[in-house]
Amino acid sequence: MRVMGLDVGDKTIGVALSDPLGWTAQALEVIRRGDNLDKDLNRLAEIVQEYQVEQILVGLPKNMNGTLGPQGEKVLAFIERLKERIDLPVKTWDERLSTVAAERALLEADVSRSKRKKVIDKMAAAVILQGYLDSGAIKG
Repeated sequence: MRVMGLDVGDKTIGVALSDPLGWTAQALEVIRRGDNLDKDLNRLAEIVQEYQVEQILVGLPKNMNGTLGPQGEKVLAFIERLKERIDLPVKTWDERLSTVAAERALLEADVSRSKRKKVIDKMAAAVILQGYLDSGAIKG
């Protein structure tokens, strides 16, 4: 089962995909968000169709104490619109520290600051998705 992982922010959406067996996550692209949510959703629908995605996983930003803050509420509202546009199961995954982990991996790989800025969101999506895949949530 191919899963698409999303790291949804105000300015960008990081997109990652699992391999067809659901073992590994690969960063795919960063969608630059504008004022038109339909354009963002249409791009996601294109990716779903092109890669035969069967499930969508959205990173849900939580506060360190586990509560939802304003950004978490924005992501939940985004998920509702996503469900209206794309008829697939949508799950959420705790994304706390995913950007930190992605940043650390890029630093260890000696990626320049300007390049990190361009890829950090899709790397964070891959970290979120890999955590989900590693949990065994889609196996069995």
